[in-house]
Amino acid sequence: MPTHANPLKAIAWMIGALASFAAMTVSIRELTGEMHAFQMLFIRSAIGLLILLPLITRSRRGGWSQIRRQYLPGHLLRNIIHFIGQVLWIFGIALLPLATVSAIEFTSPLWAGALAVLFLGERMNIGRSAAFALGFVGILVIVRPGFVDVSEGILIMLVCAFFFGATGAVTKWLTGRETALAIIFYMVLMQAVFGAAASLFVWRPMVPEQTPWLVLMAVTGLSAHFCLTSALAEADATFVMPLEFLRLPVVALAGFLLYAEAFELVTLLGALIIFSGNYVSLWYETRRGRPPSPPPAPPTTSDPIA
Repeated sequence: MPTHANPLKAIAWMIGALASFAAMTVSIRELTGEMHAFQMLFIRSAIGLLILLPLITRSRRGGWSQIRRQYLPGHLLRNIIHFIGQVLWIFGIALLPLATVSAIEFTSPLWAGALAVLFLGERMNIGRSAAFALGFVGILVIVRPGFVDVSEGILIMLVCAFFFGATGAVTKWLTGRETALAIIFYMVLMQAVFGAAASLFVWRPMVPEQTPWLVLMAVTGLSAHFCLTSALAEADATFVMPLEFLRLPVVALAGFLLYAEAFELVTLLGALIIFSGNYVSLWYETRRGRPPSPPPAPPTTSDPIA
């Protein structure tokens, strides 16, 4: 760990991140069936934009000077991909146990690494090869093709993980050219526009009972990644990443207590295999002295809203 590392602070931030991720997932589950994914994403992005605008204006680091138009095509590509991934993620939450959704999400960094090799000129190495192999095995353990029927929800989440991985690859390209604030701003702005346009075809009148869940969804979407980023600032990723795996049992517990969802040990085993592959890749890159690729959204992302 670096000399300034503070493991206790990192753990505290990760507790906040885990609680936020679980609350955000539950809020979306509560809204599914009553509100279309397009409408949810529009409202969440709009609230995020309202929170972000005064922060940019009051920033002492020249907030608005960071909002440039030089790389707008990159932002547009990133947010189209991310928006599609988020829509699929909401569909997956509606169709699958929460633990299964979280487990499949762990494959996103594998796709990000593969796309970075294909399009960003990065090289395949032992760590990444091990990650891909373990990720494939982990998915087979969770899905069990030939032993159980592969449901529509599973297929949706597998495609969702790919889109989240692609978001991570584009984010990596952008982080070499843009500040995190610019990436965040264009994300909430563009996705509010996408959500507004798509919601015109599926809009349903809102009722007061939905307001707390919508606010919770928007606030925890921001707090989850703020806490995760803060944890990474306090300790190495090799210390923080195993703590992030605790998101699976936390979400599984929420699914059991709130929705009586049975938790299958095979899901935990598959997720652990996938996660082990991610950790091996991260450890290998760190040992080589190279910073690991940034993980994609939701589950671990540079995005403030998963």
